Amino acid sequence: MNLFHADPALAELLQVYLSADMQALALPQLECMGALAGKRLEELALSADKNPPVLHLRARNGADDERIEKHPAYVALEQVAFGDFGLAAMSHRAGVFGSSDKLPPQVKYALIYLFVQAEFGLCCPLSMTDSLTRTLVKFGASDLIDRYFDQLTSQDMDTLFQGAMFMTEQLAGSDVGAIGTTARPVNGEWKLYGDKWFCSNPDAALAMVLARPEGAAPGTKGLSLFLLPRHLPDGRKNAYRILRLKEKMGTRSMASGEIALEGATAYLVGDAGQGFKQMTDMINMSRLANGVRSAGLMRRAVYEAMFISRNRTAFGRRLSDMPLMQRQLMKMLVTAEQGRSMVFHTARVLQAADGGDAAMAKVLRILTPLVKFRTCRDARKVAGDAMEVRGGCGYIEEWSDARVLRDAHLGSIWEGTSNIVALDVARATRREDALSALDGYIARLNAETAAVLSPQTEIFDSFRRAADLLDGVAHDRNREPEVRQAASAVYNATSACVMAWESARLTKVTNGRADDRLQLAQAVLRHKLRPRDPLAGSDPSDIGGLALIDRAMGNGRLSEAAE
Repeated sequence: MNLFHADPALAELLQVYLSADMQALALPQLECMGALAGKRLEELALSADKNPPVLHLRARNGADDERIEKHPAYVALEQVAFGDFGLAAMSHRAGVFGSSDKLPPQVKYALIYLFVQAEFGLCCPLSMTDSLTRTLVKFGASDLIDRYFDQLTSQDMDTLFQGAMFMTEQLAGSDVGAIGTTARPVNGEWKLYGDKWFCSNPDAALAMVLARPEGAAPGTKGLSLFLLPRHLPDGRKNAYRILRLKEKMGTRSMASGEIALEGATAYLVGDAGQGFKQMTDMINMSRLANGVRSAGLMRRAVYEAMFISRNRTAFGRRLSDMPLMQRQLMKMLVTAEQGRSMVFHTARVLQAADGGDAAMAKVLRILTPLVKFRTCRDARKVAGDAMEVRGGCGYIEEWSDARVLRDAHLGSIWEGTSNIVALDVARATRREDALSALDGYIARLNAETAAVLSPQTEIFDSFRRAADLLDGVAHDRNREPEVRQAASAVYNATSACVMAWESARLTKVTNGRADDRLQLAQAVLRHKLRPRDPLAGSDPSDIGGLALIDRAMGNGRLSEAAE
């Protein structure tokens, strides 16, 4: 199937988040990606998952020959993502799809949203290359930018430099301040020494590395950011080794390994001692990319579940005609659509922040960890529920349900586990007043919604209560055990406000009522924000209409596909 044609909600949201000119440019590319993701990319992804990369250390004659052998299916996926679509380049230069300027993040994320429904693993190198380029341009010296920019943004696979981020150590995972990698000045160059424990895309041409210059302060204040090339300008391999590759639960198509830095030459990025702050910018972009990938996985999972429920019978009835299945599908759909709205809206905020809007930069500061925290956790649940709808076949690796579930678990681990990211939401509230900025922004969205639809008082009131909860938790260290509850509440309430706003925007664009997003917002209220007595039962009619599920899933296309 063409996954773009089968997703009418995505086409509608493009009208909300893209100008008419940008829609015209993006539409044929989205149609092309939708067709690829529905067939060829899926086939390549299944093959790459079953044939993981292999590390070779020596040639057959015993000479050093350290290289990672990638399966041809994975190489073909790289060509589509980096080459054909320029997904790592379009945010940094003109020319992708013939554009006269850089493309907005909504275009990139819409394409990745479709791509990830077929292949997840490659999205990590894709995101790191994109984020590394952004961080280098933002903080790096002009000579470093001039040296590497063209290769980082190339669509020619023979000249492309992929990026990576080497940060994790055995004793410094979430506790970044415990990093032990040392940077020493030697003859006017920085040399890095130490071990990095979890390095995805370990043979990347360039990597951002956190290290502590000798004599620097302990903790995060003493860290500096370095750009580590795989090969030096004269062609020699740099002084670090890939010790082994990780055998991972998911993202098996993509290599992750351990690195030993043995006096590797690296280039200081920005000011010494500012490494943690600078790396945070890269991490935040990776966190948002994680949210996009998780939202895409949820869409894939819900679509699989809806297909099965529409085309499988049991006890003389289609599964989708059974009230309990309808309720399960509706809960999955609401969660998936929350994720989609949150990542696309955060991309809108990112565009404004990058344009110099200081208030939106603060909104971005809190939305990014909110998306990373909740969307990534939700993807695990939705993917698991979809596997259950397919039943025993869903547990078999010949189908993609198991692969989607394995990959879904990645998002809530990389770039900060759930506890760490929830605490970061509180930190953004306490130290940077980001919650106040979000409060003002949501108030503006609700005013725009009320000007088109009737005032959504309960939705806005829920946000205010959630914000009050988070504010209280963030400023009282004794309430730290409540931080995940508070972050979840703000995420859910924010998503409801955003979906109501999307409904209002669509109503204006189409000159008619566009109620689906509003119904989804109201479902968030019913199922995730209103108080409920678990012992009182519930209203059997409060399932949410199958008609809404049908529209979100592409109406009759599911049954047509089976025929």
